[in-house]
Parts: sequence; structure tokens; C-alpha cells
Amino acid sequence: MAYPKLTDQPGAIETAAAIRSGKMSPSQAVDAAIARIEKLDVHVNAIAVCDFERALDTATAMDGATPGEDQPLFGVPMTVKESYDVAGLPTTYGFKEFADHIAQSDAQVVTQLKDAGAIIVGKSNVPTNLTDLQSNNPVYGRTNNPHDYARSPGGSSGGSAAAVAAGMVPCEFGGDIGGSIRIPAHFCGIWGHKPSWGLVSRRGHQHPGLKSMAHLNALSVHGPLARNAQDLAALLKITALPPLRHATKSLGTSRLLAILDHPASTPDTSVRSPIEGALTALEAHGIHVDTQSKLVPDLAAQHRDFIRALNISNSRGAPAPNGKQANAADWFELLDKQARNEADWEQVFDEYDFVLAPPAPVLATPHMEGELTSNMVEINGEQVAGSTAVVWSGLATFPNLPATVLPIGSSEVDGSTLPCGMQVIGPRWGDMDCIGAAREIGAILHG
Repeated sequence: MAYPKLTDQPGAIETAAAIRSGKMSPSQAVDAAIARIEKLDVHVNAIAVCDFERALDTATAMDGATPGEDQPLFGVPMTVKESYDVAGLPTTYGFKEFADHIAQSDAQVVTQLKDAGAIIVGKSNVPTNLTDLQSNNPVYGRTNNPHDYARSPGGSSGGSAAAVAAGMVPCEFGGDIGGSIRIPAHFCGIWGHKPSWGLVSRRGHQHPGLKSMAHLNALSVHGPLARNAQDLAALLKITALPPLRHATKSLGTSRLLAILDHPASTPDTSVRSPIEGALTALEAHGIHVDTQSKLVPDLAAQHRDFIRALNISNSRGAPAPNGKQANAADWFELLDKQARNEADWEQVFDEYDFVLAPPAPVLATPHMEGELTSNMVEINGEQVAGSTAVVWSGLATFPNLPATVLPIGSSEVDGSTLPCGMQVIGPRWGDMDCIGAAREIGAILHG
């Protein structure tokens, strides 16, 4: 199952191994990353904020030092999403009025990555307020998809995915509430993991104009993007707050359920065909995949509840376009529905180990003016509301489930060869099993 691959640059763990063995130094690794960014980002515009001088100073200080046992990323250059605070760098969320807002301290995730030996060379681009599935804002401009510059890399972690896909950096750290890790990974042909809710700290990742991030607490998570499963697992181990449950499930003995139809969204053929091809390949390896189950919750109701919770969270309870404002009773009712939905999915995972699904109903979309969700997208020859793009994200977001996206193939769309991903969803706290299953699926599909 071929998919467009733009770079042969080594991943994070491979880079760290080369540094440990003496094949390269941290300063050489950082120099090379800076050179790639300066060459490639002219066309992609993935890196919003560069921090090259400090990165080189940090790397030079590390040259010749012996990596600690707790430094699996020793000397590895990487970027983080613009919305993460990095001391001394701006955090704008894409707003012009916050262009001079300089973070005074590192986000907890950034601290954890630095403690593990990573060297932050910059921050990647986002949409304004992190609320679009494109990555375009008046401060840093528009990020292009490395596979086709006329298309979006997704959002809100679009700069993250584009930087990894193009080979500028081996890994990244983003965030996901409406698919903001999974959709960019799908659009750009890389790996991404949406963790179980509560697994990774959100401290130091908040709107520069707000003193609180409580409005996002009910849904948002933060997680890694990379070019392989090994790096996803390493990044998650570094940043997880509670102890991670070790992967215990083998794909060969797992029970799989594929969900390819949703009452609120029909995947385009360009998405369905590669996923069906992947399922056929799994079956050929003796791995049975069910395509129907009466245990699946009411997906239409789940989607309605997810969208309402998403809108209330993102607006901090401001009145909806219809003028109606949610009150505390409305919010508590949604939390009750979310808890019941999570319990319903627990019953699914009593029967199945993993659920396979599309990350989005379309492949990378052409650049659009305004937010993608306010535009129309083409699905199977028909114009459909762009808001359908988040339907498949909510499948895992609303019930707080982990989901790993891996690249599985490609489709030709209007003369462009575009990558296609697939979600591997598991029970809550089964993050390492999801990454492990995705790794095994990738090995079957790509050798």
C-alpha cells in the first residue's frame, strides 16, 4: 500500500541513537535541522517562530556530554505547536493583538521534552484561536501541505504535521479537541496520537488573553506527531502524567471492529478505498475485522452532544448563533451524557480490542478563505458542509478515548497524490496498545 513519502530523514529515536553512538553531535543535528527548515519552509511556511540561536547554544553545550538514562531524546531537534509556551518566545494563538505576548516560562510538556534532552528549535504554525482545520492566521500567514502547496495541512496542529512530513524536524507536539492532531496527520501522511483525556498536562497551553483554560478541560488533550510509531511511544512516555499502561495486546490475537459509515458523515471514496484496502490486507494476514456491531453507541446522538460540548467549550459559554446561551444545567446534562457515552464505549471494548475508522471524510482540502468548517467540501461529487470534517474526530474525543493515526495509502485527487490515514481507537488508558497496534498494521501494509 504505497503512500506519498516526502522525506528519508531519520526519526527522533534514530537521531538520538546516532548521537549516542558518536556518529553525530547535538550541534550537528541542530545545524542540519536549521538548514532543512531554511530550505524547505520557504514553500511550506510551517515554522511560525524560530529559536535557532538558543538552540545552537544549547546543542553546543551538550556536545561531548554523556546522555543520561532519562534522556532518550538527547540532542534531538524538534518544534512544538505555537500555542505552547516556550520561555522567551511569543505565544499568539494567531492573534495580531497578541503578537508581542512573550511567554515567561515553559509549558509543562516543553519542560518534560527538554528534560528528556530534546532541543526546541522553534514553534509551528496554527490557525487563529486554534479553531480551524486549516493553519492560517494574520500573524504568521498560511501553512501549505508539503504534498501539494495549494492544499491545507490541516489544523490546528497543521504546522506541526507539515514540519514533520517535510522532514524539517523528526517529531512535534500538538493538541487535539476536534481532530487537531489526527486530521493534520491524516492530511500530511504522518503518525499522530490523541491521548486518553487527562494523560498529558495542559499547563502552559492557554489562550494568551485568558487567565484560565478551564473551558477546554472537558475535551482537549495534547499529544505527539512523528514519522513512526516508535517515536510516538517515546514522546508519550516522556510526557504522560500518570504511569502508562504497557502494551499487552498483539494484533494477531486482537478483535477488531471497523466503522466506515456514520449517520452524520459519509467518507469520500478517496478515503474509503484506501481504508478498505487496508482491511483487505489485514484479512489476508489472518486478522479478522468485523464491520458491524450492535454494541456501537448511537453515533448520531453522540455527534450532536459532541458538537454542542465543543461549541460551548470553545465559546466559553457565549450565546450560540441562534442567540441561546447554555447555562450550568445544560453543561451538567452534557457531562452526564458524556459519562453515559463513555460507559457505552466500555461495552464495545469488552468485546473488541480496537476500533478502526477514518480520521476525516476527505483528504487534504484545497486552501479556503475563512474557516474550513464554514465552507463546503466535496464528498463523492456532492458539496457538503465543511463541518462534517470533525464528525470522525468526535468518535474518540467525546468518550475520552485514545486514538492513533497511521498513514495507510493514498488516492489521486485532481491530479495530486494525497496521503490517507486511519484511526486506531482503543479503550481509555490503552494508549500504548493503540500505538502498538498501529505499528503492527503499518508493518503489514508497508513492510
